[in-house]
Amino acid sequence: MKSEKIKICSRGYNFSFLISHFSFYLLTLHPIMKYKYYFILLAAFLVTVNVSAQRKNKRRSNIEKVDTPLVVKNYSDSLIVLRQQLDSIQRVNDSLRAEVTDGRYFRLFAPTTFYHSGANKSLSLSPNTGDDVTDAVDQAMMSLYLRRPDLVKNNESRLREAGSLREDVYQELTQQVDLTEKAAPVPEEPEAVPVGLVVVKPNFWKFKADGYLQFLQNYVSGNWYKGGESNYSAVGALTLDLNYNDKDRITFDNKLEMKLGLQTSRTDTVHKFKTNNDLLRFTSKLGLQAHKRWYYTLQLLAYTQFARGFKSNDEFVYSDFFSPFKLNVGIGMEYKVEALNKKLTGSLNFLPFSFNFTYVGREALISRNGISGDHHTLEDFGSQFTANLQWKLTDQVTWKTRFYANTSYHSALIEWENQFQLQISKYISANLFLYPRYDDSNMRDDELGYFQFQEYSSLGISYTF
Repeated sequence: MKSEKIKICSRGYNFSFLISHFSFYLLTLHPIMKYKYYFILLAAFLVTVNVSAQRKNKRRSNIEKVDTPLVVKNYSDSLIVLRQQLDSIQRVNDSLRAEVTDGRYFRLFAPTTFYHSGANKSLSLSPNTGDDVTDAVDQAMMSLYLRRPDLVKNNESRLREAGSLREDVYQELTQQVDLTEKAAPVPEEPEAVPVGLVVVKPNFWKFKADGYLQFLQNYVSGNWYKGGESNYSAVGALTLDLNYNDKDRITFDNKLEMKLGLQTSRTDTVHKFKTNNDLLRFTSKLGLQAHKRWYYTLQLLAYTQFARGFKSNDEFVYSDFFSPFKLNVGIGMEYKVEALNKKLTGSLNFLPFSFNFTYVGREALISRNGISGDHHTLEDFGSQFTANLQWKLTDQVTWKTRFYANTSYHSALIEWENQFQLQISKYISANLFLYPRYDDSNMRDDELGYFQFQEYSSLGISYTF
């Protein structure tokens, strides 16, 4: 029975078949023996299960030991190889980046070429140049030339004739840009030519002149101090200005006024021509700036006339050259006027201290000019005020006015000249002249008293330069 069991196990039958036969056998045994064999059967079953489990674990471990470690190992090896390659490439890059190229070794690695320096050193008395690397390269090249001349395909002379192989490297790179506007080239400036320095002294003098020749209609009052009558006539005038201004403190103004008017009258049977407007006046002012437009001023005023003065049908001479002649010297303050956007200009002179001198050459005119006795001169002191203004009302109309007042505390003289000028064109102008006058040193008139008046209007040629 035992031999039969061993035989079955050796043949490879499974334990379930064996246990089924063994249980059938136990049914034929004694009950007590049954329990004994039941325990044996249970132990055998447990052993069988344990052995089967161990076999399964062994097969599983064998699979893990054989398959899984091999894949992992191959993959790990590939990573190691890749890392080694990357490290080697990095080391090469680092070495190339850190390497300093030495051109002295170029001939050893370039295509074989015959260089003259090796032969020159071999034939020279002092072959060494002091550069060990260059001398060693020359010796190596000479050894190659002597042992393997067949390898030499080129020489140094041909290389020099061929020139550089990469000339394009040295060409300037330019960008292709579309320009909307091309700037003109900057002209070359000529070299500075040394010149002598010339310092020109500024000219502080200014000259001005204006004049006119016009026909006029004239009205003269019957008691006009110089005589004359209302009529149609012609008049010519010329004014000269010569002024100095140093743009600092000193001013020196000079003005010469000349005016002469001639008339004819049908009612006058004695005189063919008479003067109705006669003036020769010179004004000079020396100013020293006090503050802004205020100046300390010394003024000289002198005036007389050109020709004799008559009345119609009367041979008596009412005035003449230097009859009278008046001179006035005063000291005071002057104010320069500049207003209305420089359209109103001129000066105001306040002379509280002035000296008046009068000379009359004709004896018949001495008493008519306030001189008593046989004297030809008269001197007195007084005060004086003079205003000379010019107002450009429009581009064509200009108003020129002169107000003069002088008193010697015995007599007073006031003159107010007004000239309205209409500039029709560059050379054609029209004038309106109004001249009221007060002089209490002359004889009193029954109608006008000490007042006198002159008026005329004219049209003619004018010129300013």
